[in-house]
Amino acid sequence: MTTFLIPLILIGGLTSTGVYLLLERNLTRMLLGLLLIGNAVNLLILTVSGVGGNPPIRGRTSNGATTTADPLAQGMILTAIVISMGIAAFVLALAYRAYRLTTVEEVSNDPEDTRVSQQIGTEDDEEEPTIPQPDIHLDTDAPDELDALPGFEGSK
Repeated sequence: MTTFLIPLILIGGLTSTGVYLLLERNLTRMLLGLLLIGNAVNLLILTVSGVGGNPPIRGRTSNGATTTADPLAQGMILTAIVISMGIAAFVLALAYRAYRLTTVEEVSNDPEDTRVSQQIGTEDDEEEPTIPQPDIHLDTDAPDELDALPGFEGSK
């Protein structure tokens, strides 16, 4: 099996550009990064599926090829295209909603995440908190106040 170098370079370029765009804070660039990565994966599936051949229909030939093309790769790529378009529509809806609410397309830091990350950074200097152990002397067979039927004593 021969591997062509041009599709592999193209896959690497699309993937690296997609990851770079996905790491941006702009929702449109994130969407473009997702689409580029999706196209790189589709090209990878097509490249890995092998050489083309006859259509996968009994009795059909194409240009005198001796092998039959693998229909699984084509079906997977078609499914991946549909899924990536659904993701693109969802991200576009998120971007539109965020723009309507804040009139900014940039994704900003969440104040609650910032507060939690600062809180975690200060807790590293302190001791490990101890987990309270349950008191085994409080366990009785009498119904507790959290039981489903507190007045039920059993059948008499």
